[in-house]
Amino acid sequence: MAIPVPAQTRANPANPSPLERFNTASPDEAAQTLLTCLNSHAWAHRLAAHRPYPDLPALLAAADEAAYDLSPDDLTEALATESLPALPEDTYAAAHTALSAGHAAYEARFGHVFVICLDGLSPDDALNHVLAAIRSRLNNDPEEERLVTAEELRQLAKARLNNTL
Repeated sequence: MAIPVPAQTRANPANPSPLERFNTASPDEAAQTLLTCLNSHAWAHRLAAHRPYPDLPALLAAADEAAYDLSPDDLTEALATESLPALPEDTYAAAHTALSAGHAAYEARFGHVFVICLDGLSPDDALNHVLAAIRSRLNNDPEEERLVTAEELRQLAKARLNNTL
């Protein structure tokens, strides 16, 4: 069922908005755009199949809802392409060492890369936030950490989608 797009949200047809391009893209092209935000084919195909979205908040809400339905295999697929959070270039060597040790301990315990959404944090606060989160999350049991990881992936996907469209 197509959702009508209010006239006031329509852009000039000669210069469509990113959301309009997404809404009118082929299913494969839309899915590829979504896979850059979260590497879950189930999530991407579900969102692509429910186009068009009347506005970005509607798409973000649908993305969030679809992320809640990720199976353990979908989470594994998404985690396979995630990378470690980037540190500011001027971060001192001891911080890199501490972060590397934290990541190694996390991956040894849980079998996948540590993911965290740093959206809205300043670069100065990001390092302390990441280090504190790794230390805290290392105490989680595997099922509890799977839930935390899924939530972080949901937040990452929404932030990336917001930045993409």
